[in-house]
Amino acid sequence: MKNLVIVESPAKAKTIEGFLGKDFTVKSSFGHIRDLPSKKLSVDVDNNYKPEYVIPKDKEKLVQELKKLSKEAELVWLASDEDREGEAISWHLQEALGLKTEKTRRIVFHEITKSAILNAVENPRALNIDLVNAQQARRILDRLVGYELSPVLWKKVKPNLSAGRVQSVSVRIIVEREREIEGFQATSAFRVLAFFNVDGMEFRAELSKRFDTLDETRNFISGCKNASFSVEDLQKKPAKRSPAAPFTTSTLQQEASRKLGYGVTKTMKIAQDLYEQGNITYMRTDSVNLSDLAINAAKDEITKLYGAEYAKTRRYSSKSKGAQEAHEAIRPTYMDKQEVKGDAGHQRLYDMIWKRTIASQMEDAQLERTTVNIKVSSSDIGFVANGEVIKFEGFLKAYLEGTDDETEDTKGMLPNMSVGQKLDASKVEGMERFTQPPARYTEASLVKKLEELGIGRPSTYAPTINTIISRNYVVKEGKDGVERQFGYIVLDSKGGIKEEVKTEITGAEKTKLFPTDIGKVVTDFLVENFTEILDYNFTAQVEKEFDEIAEGEKEWTSMIDAFYKPFHLTTVDTAENAKKATGETLLGVDPKSGRNVYSRLGKFGPMVQIGEADNEEKPKFASIPAGTRMEDVTLEEALELFKLPREVGEFEGEKLTIGIGKFGPYVRHGKSYVSLKDEDPMTVTKETAVQLIIAKREEIAKAMINEFKDGADIVQVKNGRFGPYIAVGKKNYRIPKGTEPESLTLEACKEIIAKTPDKPKRGAVRKKK
Repeated sequence: MKNLVIVESPAKAKTIEGFLGKDFTVKSSFGHIRDLPSKKLSVDVDNNYKPEYVIPKDKEKLVQELKKLSKEAELVWLASDEDREGEAISWHLQEALGLKTEKTRRIVFHEITKSAILNAVENPRALNIDLVNAQQARRILDRLVGYELSPVLWKKVKPNLSAGRVQSVSVRIIVEREREIEGFQATSAFRVLAFFNVDGMEFRAELSKRFDTLDETRNFISGCKNASFSVEDLQKKPAKRSPAAPFTTSTLQQEASRKLGYGVTKTMKIAQDLYEQGNITYMRTDSVNLSDLAINAAKDEITKLYGAEYAKTRRYSSKSKGAQEAHEAIRPTYMDKQEVKGDAGHQRLYDMIWKRTIASQMEDAQLERTTVNIKVSSSDIGFVANGEVIKFEGFLKAYLEGTDDETEDTKGMLPNMSVGQKLDASKVEGMERFTQPPARYTEASLVKKLEELGIGRPSTYAPTINTIISRNYVVKEGKDGVERQFGYIVLDSKGGIKEEVKTEITGAEKTKLFPTDIGKVVTDFLVENFTEILDYNFTAQVEKEFDEIAEGEKEWTSMIDAFYKPFHLTTVDTAENAKKATGETLLGVDPKSGRNVYSRLGKFGPMVQIGEADNEEKPKFASIPAGTRMEDVTLEEALELFKLPREVGEFEGEKLTIGIGKFGPYVRHGKSYVSLKDEDPMTVTKETAVQLIIAKREEIAKAMINEFKDGADIVQVKNGRFGPYIAVGKKNYRIPKGTEPESLTLEACKEIIAKTPDKPKRGAVRKKK
């Protein structure tokens, strides 16, 4: 074999293989082939922070295969991604495979096209050990923080919790925003609008002042009853709007959230597919730069589609000081390609990337903005109308960037008017409007905030958000709004004034990030005891130091040492001396026993408690239902929870018991437990409980395809979330594609099990960690 090329993903390998000739064999490493083992610290803090890397069991066979192929090859080409993570993958491959420098080449490219791949082969470089060290520094520092902080949380807050350098700061951002919202006091004022009609075109104008009270509003609107309206001043000004820069990882995630409703993980998964298929450039980047080739290709496409007058060459530069992940923005590899293979999700994201890139190389939109001041004869306060007309579409022909501002008014066209012109008001209305609390974060707006604070990098945003959600520090959910009354007064065209109190729904949220009770308690504990670790500026400074390591300006072990020594002393002191954190709140006194009632965080999650542990009588405990926040529980609601577990009758000779457990409300029937789902445990009836039990039995029956007895073992063929699989005890085995699960015999099942590697394949049921 002449040439062995190693990349990190099979999809990338398949695409590259099509560009290289028969002299090249392309193989995948399936990501990292070495890492720090999960069961222990694996960093020698007394030996210059030397890491102990191991090859995971599921990668041993692959490493042996790559070793064999690399020995047979004349040259080995390491072609992992061009960022720090990719450089580290190549370094680990070189170390684990024992590759000799003289027969190893490192090649990088930020798009998977034939010209880019061939150019990379013609221009190989050496491994960049500075990039490797920057990745090692992040990995080791995060391991040290996690391994030292987590046991402190187990001891002082709750078992099985975890903490991390970036994840804990991210949770803090969400907790602080939630507390801003909780402490927000809305104030109201009356907004007055007048509606006019000129030459059949209706437009509205807003009073230049808002009134604090209904009386002031009523007085003004009453004065409008016999008033005249006229154009006092009219100004027209030219304006322009410029296109947004091409996508970075952060802006792609934000825009995909706004326009397509994608979470950051979905966005990055699709973007990675598009990259590996050769459709877009590398998707982890904080650069907005476009190559000359891309700029010229965009110009040709714009001229062809819209005309030469729409094209304008633009060069963008990154605002981010640490821009380092790649050399170009996210763009299509071929500007003349508007469609890609794949499902609708892939096409929609690609279409957005294509439009954004094309728009970035187009002319400004030329606008005319009109401001009309309207005089009211009965008052010295006037109305203002704003309008906007597009004179030349420019880049708007292709694309308009989304916005996170949910209250933004769109400005429409205004009719032709002149100074002194009399106007007739068809309606003047006053409506009570309220100040709004700060918006909760979406995944995308959290990414934007992290980027603004200098925390994390393109490769870390999505994993960080996944971590804080999977560890139940944050939940992603919607929230129902509540009814609110507001004052309304209107003067109609007939001169009649009507007042009424209207209602509206306010506070509804759609897919936002909410901190859990555990997230709040952990954040408070960490802020109190690990001030520096949770400090935004400190976390951003650590990121800058990683950048300096990547640039060869800082030695990585000295950076780790400066961080770790004071941090370690703090963890030891906190473990020994800090108070236990429970988020305890006194709700009141139990009228029956006269003992205090509290809400707090317990071993199994949020709960309420009657009495104290230091009294002769032991305290009583009851779990708070999932979805109810500790701070929202009242004394009355807490006392109701102590009525659980409760019996609602019998079914098939067994008692039906309703309770709340570790995984939420349940009905217990004999030895089986069935989730109550959305049912209220305090009011659920026997009939509903029986229906849930029967439905669960039917669900289990549908899941079971076949069952065999094999000595002491039960071998089951089942339907699961990820398709049919074989279950034996707590182990699951995937059924090969093309095999009819209904046709499997016991012998066929045993054959599949025997051929499956020791590590169980991903099945329908996952072990809970």
